[in-house]
Amino acid sequence: MKKIILNKKISNRVEAGHPWIFANEVNTGKALDTAAKPGEIVEVLNFEKNFIGKGYYNPQSQIMVRLLTRNRNEAIDEQFFYNKILLAWQYRQKLGYTENCRLVFGEADEIPQLIIDKFNDYFVIQTLALGIDVWRPAIVKALEKIFSPKGIYERNDVPIRELEGLPQQKGFLSAEFDTDIIIRENGISFHVDIANGQKTGFFLDQQDNRLAIKNIVRDADVLGVFCYTGSFEISAACFGAKSVTGLDISQSAIDMCNKNALLNNIQDKCEFKCVNAFDVLKDWTKEDKKWDVVMLDPPSFTKNRASIQKAFAGYKEINLRGMKLVKPGGFLVTSSCTNLVNPQEFLNIIQAAAKDAKRKLRQVVFNAQSADHPIIWGQENTHYLKFLIVQVL
Repeated sequence: MKKIILNKKISNRVEAGHPWIFANEVNTGKALDTAAKPGEIVEVLNFEKNFIGKGYYNPQSQIMVRLLTRNRNEAIDEQFFYNKILLAWQYRQKLGYTENCRLVFGEADEIPQLIIDKFNDYFVIQTLALGIDVWRPAIVKALEKIFSPKGIYERNDVPIRELEGLPQQKGFLSAEFDTDIIIRENGISFHVDIANGQKTGFFLDQQDNRLAIKNIVRDADVLGVFCYTGSFEISAACFGAKSVTGLDISQSAIDMCNKNALLNNIQDKCEFKCVNAFDVLKDWTKEDKKWDVVMLDPPSFTKNRASIQKAFAGYKEINLRGMKLVKPGGFLVTSSCTNLVNPQEFLNIIQAAAKDAKRKLRQVVFNAQSADHPIIWGQENTHYLKFLIVQVL
């Protein structure tokens, strides 16, 4: 097996357990085995040539090696990936995620850059780095052996693959099937378009948080902003909201919201509008419109640290406008889905918005993503979602 040796003066991050080894941490002058091929499994040694781990190598990537194991005697083969996926499934079962869940969450399940979402008997795969893409057939084989699925679909139509020298692509990894499927979550039915929806078709990371709104939306007039396919809004209506209004800039998302409302026979209490949320909320603030509950689930606003201040401004603006639309004593439900904004920064943004809105906040719930998306301490990229419910006084 080819060997990669690290520089002498690097942080102890890797030896402390982080699986990423950046290109500038590798001793290219002295110890890089240039015979290693992109995607190949290599051994990683520290500067003193002590074994650290084994992982897949890609000289085209800023993250040159992603570690798979710290055990020198553990073979990286088909059985390795079968075992890892089985362990991931056993963990989800132990937590009660048996129907719909993120089955594999990349680094958090020690299979870097592999995403597998389980929608009942259907599975959606993303292999986001060259090293894991090589093992895609083994991953499909493991899923077939463990689950006997009704279908497996590849959603690798994501730009991040291009950073690894990989093409964007999507399609069937099993026999073809109808990719508009129906799932049940918290007793509620949802259409999931796994071929054309965002990411893998449905945001499973909010499933526990959707349940958290159950009590505050009962008998309430509810506004949902950036509703996408309406998972929070449909949940609110099914949990007993008096009326639900949902906003999104995508007409296809609004069409799916209406399908989901019809599916649950709640179309009479739901109204979904295709609009620019920033503009509409500004107008409604001037008109002094008010709701019992306002829910905000915006996009990440940033993909890199260079635009982080712009993201801070975007989160503050949308939360400020949201707060102004909440009746005194009502509730704001708000989220941030990027790890570039840490939990304390997110709370600081909300507090700054409350100050400008001249509103006092009482915290009800502050959560991360659902537990089927595990957070590994010391690996900030695994802790990305912030979910907050506050009473706005």
